[in-house]
Amino acid sequence: MAAARTSAGLLLFRRRDRLEVLVGHMGGPFWARKDAGAWTIPKGEPEPDEDPHAAALREFAEEIGVAAPSSDGPDLDLGEVRQKSGKVVRCWAREGDLDVTTITSNLAVIEWPPRSGRTMEVPELDRAAWLPLDEAATLLVSGQPTFLTRLHQLLDTP
Repeated sequence: MAAARTSAGLLLFRRRDRLEVLVGHMGGPFWARKDAGAWTIPKGEPEPDEDPHAAALREFAEEIGVAAPSSDGPDLDLGEVRQKSGKVVRCWAREGDLDVTTITSNLAVIEWPPRSGRTMEVPELDRAAWLPLDEAATLLVSGQPTFLTRLHQLLDTP
């Protein structure tokens, strides 16, 4: 049996009137007209022998276009979840703020339309937004809302 694919991600959060998290909308024609289930925590697959936390920070910078803001303390380990696809996602949270109106995500090559043999480049994330936990939970891909619950529990905030 093959090992499950894994990803590592960083969930940036900030405190306003209520707690908000930074999430990204997946790019490309498949996701273009979708909202619910089309958003994700910035994440990606670690390189061979790469530390998962280091991979989470690298992937954040690649998908958002800037490095995650520095932190006063250690990142919060939110553990792992298994998505419906079978992929295992490990996530950390960091308090910080940044402007997401001008993200410049890295590009991925996809086959489009599926099974056509034609490829195109699309941004991994086509936009990002700061959302309150309840709204983000309705938009994230399966499994990832668990990280929001864990963050809320760790911070014990309304």
